[in-house]
Amino acid sequence: MNSTPHWLTALADSAGTMPVPHPMRPPETGGRESAILILFGEGPQGPDLLLIQRNHGLRRHAGQPAFPGGRIEAADGSPEAAALREAAEETGVDPAGIDVVGRLPELYLSYSDFRVVPVLAWWREPCEVRPVDLGEVAAVSRVPVADLAAPENRVEVRYGEGPRRGPGFRVGGMLVWGFTGAIVDSLLVLGGWELPWRREGLTDMFEATPHGLRPVG
Repeated sequence: MNSTPHWLTALADSAGTMPVPHPMRPPETGGRESAILILFGEGPQGPDLLLIQRNHGLRRHAGQPAFPGGRIEAADGSPEAAALREAAEETGVDPAGIDVVGRLPELYLSYSDFRVVPVLAWWREPCEVRPVDLGEVAAVSRVPVADLAAPENRVEVRYGEGPRRGPGFRVGGMLVWGFTGAIVDSLLVLGGWELPWRREGLTDMFEATPHGLRPVG
């Protein structure tokens, strides 16, 4: 069995008290309760993360990479149970081989009115994964943390006409951005994996539109 590594328990301790950017702070009331699974494993290139790519036909977040997850149902009993159930339904991952190690602070997606509990977990006994719910999931990938941290894979995403920008990562044939990109960016910092990269004057930038992303410049 592959016991939880020290670096992940240390990351869980730090993540539990990480600051939440103002746009992601949940309102005092309201919002639909949901959970996502941030599942770390050990792959050929070291630590990796399990990501899905959403189906292009979805009404919300179509085609976007994301962490497995969804609504918390009454029968779940906890965000952890909901995150594991949703991950199993979407990717075929076996919850029996996963150890939950902590949570990130609750986050808010104003666009879809979701209150999201990010559940941090260790993939003690990895298994084969694949798109199970084909109506929701187009692809499933284990993405090495080293690829996410590599400066040459990092881009900026501009949100509309205003000054707001967010991190993006070009990995595994995907562009990880938005809510998921912001969480990945925070995890890289908390885990001590972030490498120096050119934030200013980027020639490789993307702009978020209602239909996805388009290159800028």
